[in-house]
Amino acid sequence: MAGALAALATVTAAYEVWLGVSNPTVVGLTYLLIVLLAAAVSTLRVAVAASVLALLALNYFFMPPVGTFRLEDPQNWVALFVFLAVSVVASRLSLVARSRADEALARRDELGQLFDLSRDILLTTDSRDVIDELARHMARRFGLDYVGICLPDTGGWRVHASSDTLTLDRSELDRALASARGALEFDALTRSYGGHRTTTLPEGVDVTLVPLRLGMRAVGLLAAAGRIVEAGTLDAIAGLTAIAIERAKMLEERRDAERVRQGAELKTALLASLGHDLKTPLTAIAVAAGNLRAAGASDELRRDQLDVIGLEVTRLNRLFQNIVDMARIETGAIDAEREWVHPADIVDAAVRQVQHALQGHPLELDVDTPDSAQVDPRLTSTALAHLLENAGQYAPAGTPITVTASVDQAGLSLSVRDRGPGIAPQDVEHLFEQFFRGTGARHRSFGTGMGLAITRGLLAAEGGRVWAENHPDGGACFTLNIPAIARQGSPLGEEPS
Repeated sequence: MAGALAALATVTAAYEVWLGVSNPTVVGLTYLLIVLLAAAVSTLRVAVAASVLALLALNYFFMPPVGTFRLEDPQNWVALFVFLAVSVVASRLSLVARSRADEALARRDELGQLFDLSRDILLTTDSRDVIDELARHMARRFGLDYVGICLPDTGGWRVHASSDTLTLDRSELDRALASARGALEFDALTRSYGGHRTTTLPEGVDVTLVPLRLGMRAVGLLAAAGRIVEAGTLDAIAGLTAIAIERAKMLEERRDAERVRQGAELKTALLASLGHDLKTPLTAIAVAAGNLRAAGASDELRRDQLDVIGLEVTRLNRLFQNIVDMARIETGAIDAEREWVHPADIVDAAVRQVQHALQGHPLELDVDTPDSAQVDPRLTSTALAHLLENAGQYAPAGTPITVTASVDQAGLSLSVRDRGPGIAPQDVEHLFEQFFRGTGARHRSFGTGMGLAITRGLLAAEGGRVWAENHPDGGACFTLNIPAIARQGSPLGEEPS
């Protein structure tokens, strides 16, 4: 209002004092322009007030007799009333146009917000907190103080809220859901379906309850508090929310189905692998036992058969230990107990575990380092033993196996390199999966495909990792790294100073 009054005063002074303009038509059109500008940036009340002030100024300063509110010519009365009518009508039209423009912008913003919400829904994963995340997304997208997604549960309600600032009345939720399960009606004026309710909480906050519908069925309620949102927009939000809830259920069911499928595949693979790998050593033991019982068996034959029995028993022992280790990894029952240890001690312990698999393979050891690392010697040596066993199985007989160890600020690193055919490109991504046996496994009679998976699980308990690559000079190279504190020349078991 102050701006319109200042503009009228400035124009009046300019025309009356400085420019000497006395034509009422020119002045009236100028005043009309000021009134329209006031209507464009302010309210209708301000525009009408500006019109009245412009009328009085036009009469007093520019219509004869000047300086009074009397009019000599009756036609001037008609001109003044026409001016006032044009000013008010034009102001009204300007305000309507501005209101329509603001409404169009609001609709555009709502469509953008609904699009953003639908995108948030499509980007949601099968997280267990997906409904809580959705409530927070809605509160942020639509500028609401509180959003609650209320789902009926056995004996009560599960409320997924954007914040903990409000506590909803469960009895009011029961009544709202019962009302929403009645006949479904659509209000064309508000572009919304029936079932909306507004309740006032003890905190003095008004909360709007909107049914969440999947088709014709109400599956819950949407509670919104804060700024006023149109009923049609609330219905659209509720519809997207119901779709999101259904999608979350489908993702959860898919995850459960995938878990069941993987479990079935693992069981099938385990049974098939065990059936094969138990049959081979048991058959060898049975044959060797029969040869020992044979009459006239020489001492050399008996020693050979006893060696066969010892080797196959060792294999069976290794197989059952793998099964136990895999079960412990799956249940998370592995805890790392770190000690100061030299890499040479870890390599020696690993070699002793898999001597049967390394027969016929010369070992090349490069562990000449003065440093020690604080790791779990049991888990680390077992993980390294699986890498050695894998190299012994897949490398041709008589070829050397190289073990390299180093300790630095990044921790302990151990690598095992063989001179075998290397890793097939299609096998690289699956090497450390349970029960996976590579392309070369078809030529091997023993092995369950658990060794590398166990290696990864054991190292994970220490925060370590393992990876594989083909060596430039031929063969495969497996490397494990364990983040650990390192120090120089520390004997096994000595505490750091």
